[in-house]
Amino acid sequence: MNKADKYFLENLSKIKHEGVSDVNGNVRPKYKDGQPAHTKYITFVHEEYDLSKGEFPIPTLRPVAVKSAIGEMLAFYQDQTNSLEVMEDKYNLGWWRDWEVGETNTIGGRYGHTVKRYDLLNKLLDKLENDMFSRRKIMNLYQEQEFEDEKEGLIPCFYATNWEVREVYDGEIYLDLHLTSRSSDYGVAGTINRLQYVALQMMIANHFGFRLGKFSVFTSNMHYYLRHEEQVDELLNRTPSTKQPYLKLNVPVGTNFYDVKLEDFELVDFECEYSQLKFELGI
Repeated sequence: MNKADKYFLENLSKIKHEGVSDVNGNVRPKYKDGQPAHTKYITFVHEEYDLSKGEFPIPTLRPVAVKSAIGEMLAFYQDQTNSLEVMEDKYNLGWWRDWEVGETNTIGGRYGHTVKRYDLLNKLLDKLENDMFSRRKIMNLYQEQEFEDEKEGLIPCFYATNWEVREVYDGEIYLDLHLTSRSSDYGVAGTINRLQYVALQMMIANHFGFRLGKFSVFTSNMHYYLRHEEQVDELLNRTPSTKQPYLKLNVPVGTNFYDVKLEDFELVDFECEYSQLKFELGI
């Protein structure tokens, strides 16, 4: 069993058997029928992978929407947009429509809007280029001013990235990434969020000719919605593939970050014998 499947099964099992619920309080999310979307959850969960050893965070217990996952990263960090039209037409991302703000055809002042407003990606590239051993290489989507300027819109779930470089083995530079999440709908998106940020890590590492190093993720509130109990039980009863899938970026070393395209990524050795599951989302 690869490390991603091990984490995935252990975390889901821990939520199911040790998690607590918010049923006795008011909650913001609601299902489409208007009922409150209560969850069962655990707190402060950490996962760590060594990409240089092939430990990619890609579970095999359900199909992975790899193109949509990476397309979301390109929309936010390359196009730096909050436009639903761009996300849907360019990257076939349909899941964001439920979070449209008013009739603006956008998701409001969030995600790609924040990246552009504060020039987060270019500042990170500049820091890696000119001061790569700095301990201030951070991109943070949790910007209070954005929330004040526009009250509507989903507050970012995976919101902060910390980047480190390590010079090892006679000058080889490894790029490490730590991802922080305030909230993770784990049964639904646990197979997506990690893969997409590894894709971002690969793009930036390749931009500078760095090797892939560690990838870690910290989740403050890891949960599933109570209407997902049946799907969680199904996942816990599935058997993982014996293969270790990995993500491949098929571009020359040193390719500019902004020149990488969706079709340059390839998911290799991914095997899943199971069908996709349907989840009723809390909006």
